Formats: sequence, structure tokens, C-alpha cells
Amino acid sequence: MSSSLFDQEGGVAPLAVRMRPRTVAEFVGQGHALNQGGPLQRLLSENKTEVKTSVILWGPPGTGKTTLAQLMARAGNAKFVELSAVTAGVKDVREVIAAADQNRSLYGAQTVLFVDEVHRFNKAQQDALLPGVESGSVTLVAATTENPSFSVIAPLLSRSLLVTLTSLSDENVESLITRALTDPRGLDKKVAIENDALNALVRLAGGDARRALTILEAASAVCLAQNATAITLEHLETASDHAVIRYDRAGDQHYDVVSAFIKSVRGSDVDAALHYLARMIEAGEDPRFIARRLMILASEDIGLAQPTALQTAVAAAQTVALIGFPEARITLAQATIELSLAPKSNSAYLAIDAAIADLRSGNIGEVPAHLRDSHYARAGDLGHGVGYQYPHDVIQGVASQPYLPEVLADSRYYVPVERGHEVTLAKVWEKVRGLLGRK
Repeated sequence: MSSSLFDQEGGVAPLAVRMRPRTVAEFVGQGHALNQGGPLQRLLSENKTEVKTSVILWGPPGTGKTTLAQLMARAGNAKFVELSAVTAGVKDVREVIAAADQNRSLYGAQTVLFVDEVHRFNKAQQDALLPGVESGSVTLVAATTENPSFSVIAPLLSRSLLVTLTSLSDENVESLITRALTDPRGLDKKVAIENDALNALVRLAGGDARRALTILEAASAVCLAQNATAITLEHLETASDHAVIRYDRAGDQHYDVVSAFIKSVRGSDVDAALHYLARMIEAGEDPRFIARRLMILASEDIGLAQPTALQTAVAAAQTVALIGFPEARITLAQATIELSLAPKSNSAYLAIDAAIADLRSGNIGEVPAHLRDSHYARAGDLGHGVGYQYPHDVIQGVASQPYLPEVLADSRYYVPVERGHEVTLAKVWEKVRGLLGRK
């Protein structure tokens, strides 16, 4: 094992650095971008003499943006230079471009300039990148966790290939952990990990490879300090700075916690609802799943008592899909609080189920003739549409005529509750029923 692999300012490089993939074959995840025909496949192919296409990598932390930039440089036999937008300025950018231009002129060497967190560059700083990109002095690989359409200037966008990266799957994270435990560059089989600790670590990682390896390294240190041979949940809790939530997304805890969450919102207990929401968030539950359950609840348990609840839930789901964790926790909390305190009604839920129950029992009947389609030849001869009263021609806007099949004339599916906006709807519905001649 090369000592330089571990050396970092006289110390030992972090596990996440030591385990950084050296080849495309070692890279885990992002199959949509790396597979044959994917946007990065050509840039990462072997036997290339240079890299020319600038790239913007957009995705959450720990998804491989820095690694991909390094692999591109290696594939193109290019020099790799890294700048962080947090600390670098226009002067640094210009110096790198000048050096790259000189290397290309004198030695024919290509330079890959990796700019991490490019969204932190202001317009002037991003403008400074353009000359080098346009002249080909550097191949820019810019990484960002924010939508480039809003955080990167249009000239850079138009000159770059935009590649969207996604959080790693649980299977991806588990494979990285397993590799790190056995690889000589990693923990080299010094410790193992118990299954429940492995599952908890995967959840804690939240699709972030760097986070997974950082916690793994800390947990292994705790384990070894206690002369243990396998990482346990307790070791993981100590290393991760907070208790690991016992929560299996495919097991009882998943169903029990989400059931308690929905029942707490339905029961208007905001504090309880937020508690179960926090448990799901901390356990790594998919935020889209939580948002979907809130949309269902908005119709099933609130419904017409506060019709805007559904709009809130849909807006929350859309926002969650756009931003993801950790910011999505705020959106989910906002929706949870509003839906918990909204007046409750299940009248829409009961109404449609009552109508379906009639159908399934065979209580259907024929569509009244005056309601049938009359927009074809000889429809009138069959009585279709004959006698139909156009409601807009009636002063009150409600024509007194039957709409239900005759056998269902006395059926009543929608029964309003006396809460929230439905109090108003109940008065309207009773008046309409009277105009229709319904009981």
C-alpha cells in the first residue's frame, strides 16, 4: 500500500478520499449518465487524447461530482485543477486560465478546471470563466447543488453539457460501504458491521456517498477503541452524533409510523404529527412518499371542509420533488401543520364509496333519455335529448328535471358535515335539492 495514498498534510486522508473511485468501473450510481449512450460515456471513454466538452454537473452532495471531474481529466490525459467557488475569486480563475493556455501552447497539454459549488460565483466571477472555455484553454467541469438555470449565467450554460446527477440508491450506498470495509485502501477488513447497523447507516447516508463513508469511518474508530470486531447500532449512534431511529422502510416501523402520522393529522394533534414526521425524516423516508400521503389525506379527511387543503398538499408535493431534503423538511412541516389544524370532513370519501357500492350491487339503472347524447342523426327519433332543460336558460340556474337513473331517484350520496366551508356547501346543496325536486 502506497503511503502517499494516506498522506494528507502529514496525516491520514479521510476514508471518503481514500475510497474515491480511480476508474469508471469503480464508480457507483448515475447509470443514466454513464451507460452506453449516456451524456458522459464519450467523455469518460478510454484512449482519448483530450477532453473538449465543458460540463455542468448538477446534483445533491455526495453523488460523485468531483470524482467524475477527475475521471474526465484522466480519460483525456489532462491536468486536473480544482477551484472552490467558496474561496476563489476572479484573480484565481484568470491565473488558472493563463497557466492552462501556456501549457497548451508549449506542451499541447489540456487542462480540466473543476469549479466546485459554481453557483456561489457571482456573474463577474462566472464571466471570468468564459474566455478560457471559449478558447479551449480549459475544459470546465462545474459542480452545483442548485438549479443551473437560475444559478449559472446563460453563456456558460450554452457552452456546456448539463448533466443531472441523482442521490445514490440504498443498494449503491450499501455496496460502497461493503467495499470500504474490505478494500486495502479503506478499512482493510479490520472491522465488520452488523446488519441492523448497516441498514441504519444506509438510511443515515440519505444517498450521499461521502456522508456514508464519513460516518462509517467514525463508527469504525469507536468500534476499534472498544476492542470490538463489528460495528453495532450503538457504535453508529455514538459516531453519528444522534440516535439511530429504529425504522425499516420495508417493515413494520414504516407502516406503524406513517399510520400514526396520518392519524395524528386527522386527529388535529399538530405536535404528534410533527413528531412522527420528524421520525420519518430522520430515518431517511422518501419525502415524496410523505407528500403523497398528505395529498390523499387532504381529500379523504379534510375535503370540502377546507378545499384549499388539497392545493396546499399538491403544492407541497411539487416543492418536495423540486428541492428534496434537507430543505423539503420545512415544506412538509408547513403542510402538516396546516392540514392538522384544518376543519375535517370525510364526506367526499363517503360519497364516492356509497355511489360505487350501489354500482357493485347492481343498482345502476338507465341514463334518462333527456340526458343522452343527441348530437347525431336520428337521435331525436329515439327520444335522446328530448325535453332536456338547459340550466343557463333558467333564472335560478338549476332546472327542475331528473338526473339520476329512475331506480336511484331517491339516492343520496353526498352528506355534508357542519364544519368549515362545508357549512356553506350544505346550505347550497339543500337549496339545490329543493329546486331539483329531490327529497
